[in-house]
Amino acid sequence: MSYAIIRTGGKQFPVEAGQTLRVPTIDADAGKRVDIEALVVGAGKDAKIGAASVSATVVGHGRGEKVIVFKKKRRKQYKRKQGHRQGYTEIKIEKI
Repeated sequence: MSYAIIRTGGKQFPVEAGQTLRVPTIDADAGKRVDIEALVVGAGKDAKIGAASVSATVVGHGRGEKVIVFKKKRRKQYKRKQGHRQGYTEIKIEKI
């Protein structure tokens, strides 16, 4: 079983071949292949640091759940309510 840790969008994700996951938005069309650098490949004594890349296919793009941003200052009649939906890209790991 091949195992790797990748970094994309400022976050790190543990991945395996055949896995589908949501990562911060990648600028690529659906169906395109993208190569992502691997920080670590393998585990234990067999681990290799920064020696490989991971091939993934972009499945699609979307937007996550809505998060409400609410600001209030008590006794000052100050209230602000704003919604936010973070974009994501769904990728399928093909080969490590």
